[in-house]
Amino acid sequence: MPTKSNKSHKSIAELEHQISMLIAENDSQKEEINNLRQKLDHMNEILLNMQRARFGQSSEKQKYVSPDQLSVFNEAELEQDPKAPEPDEKTIIVPEHKRKPKGSLEDKIKELPSEDVFLDIPEDEKFCSSCGKPLRRMGKKFLRREIQSIPKSMKVVNYYAYTYTCDYCEKEKGVSRIYSVQAPEPLIKHSYASPALVADVMTQKYVDGVPLALQEKIWQRDGFALSRATMANWIIKVAEKWLKPLYKLMKKQLLAGSVIYADETVVQVLKEEGKAPQSESRMWVYGSDGRSGKAIRIFEYQPDRSGERCKRFLSSFTGCLVTDGMPDTMPLRTSPGVAVGRTCAERGATRCRRVRQWRTPKRQSATTTVTSCSHSKENGKP
Repeated sequence: MPTKSNKSHKSIAELEHQISMLIAENDSQKEEINNLRQKLDHMNEILLNMQRARFGQSSEKQKYVSPDQLSVFNEAELEQDPKAPEPDEKTIIVPEHKRKPKGSLEDKIKELPSEDVFLDIPEDEKFCSSCGKPLRRMGKKFLRREIQSIPKSMKVVNYYAYTYTCDYCEKEKGVSRIYSVQAPEPLIKHSYASPALVADVMTQKYVDGVPLALQEKIWQRDGFALSRATMANWIIKVAEKWLKPLYKLMKKQLLAGSVIYADETVVQVLKEEGKAPQSESRMWVYGSDGRSGKAIRIFEYQPDRSGERCKRFLSSFTGCLVTDGMPDTMPLRTSPGVAVGRTCAERGATRCRRVRQWRTPKRQSATTTVTSCSHSKENGKP
């Protein structure tokens, strides 16, 4: 019969085995729990992105903002590093080799107007500290170079016209004749707006993306009170009087060409009558062919992506329309005289034969069409 000592040793070994089994099971459960937590965080991030895309607000005060998102307001404070070295103006170090910059800072400085500032000793100190005799200027030494930004300045331009009269007619014939130059037409009647001023407002608004409300504060900071309502009036009046005729001429020349490129993209309008701020609108763009010699780009806003919008714009066009094959241009495929998505590099608007069509692996909704032209085959080209 086993002794009591053997039984105790056996029980201890069993207990140690059970403990090791429980520890291994616990470790495996921890790893599984960590994997589940990672999957849960990933799914929560996907859900949050979907909520932003579907319910996110279009204004600057976003409701769905990730706590991990980088702030654009304190970026400079977060990214600053006093020990960071200044870039070298002579060379740019690239992995594996060095090369000279295409346009260095020194080359750009040479194009700017230059001003020399001379620092001098005060007149009452131009004496030698040892003997007291007056000092003699022996030369100058270069200290440093810096670039200064001059804020925009405002000025009032008053237009006058000289008037002339004929003394002979007035004296001999008793007729007073007055001559003067005809005044040029103002940009806007009964307004202080100049072409340069309105162009600056429109460039900041539509090129730099600065809203009129922010421009109003900028003008106020520069000491000139210019309200956003006044700027909005200038933009609308100038567009109606000067830009609309230019738009009609550009559209006429665009439709007279043989090839037009077209596409559309999503835009959002916050305050549009009859539509929610979260709804999507479309911006259509039409461009001329490079071989036409006229670089024309026309943007047209539409509240939706209906193909009828494109069809209405191109109602008088009889050439070849090059698109990405989206369903928006389907109404044009049945229009007479318009070849959609088919072009020839040799003959401009020559209709080409569709060869094959496939779907790209990354985006199953996108299609790619390859066309071949009988003209190319005649010349022995593939």
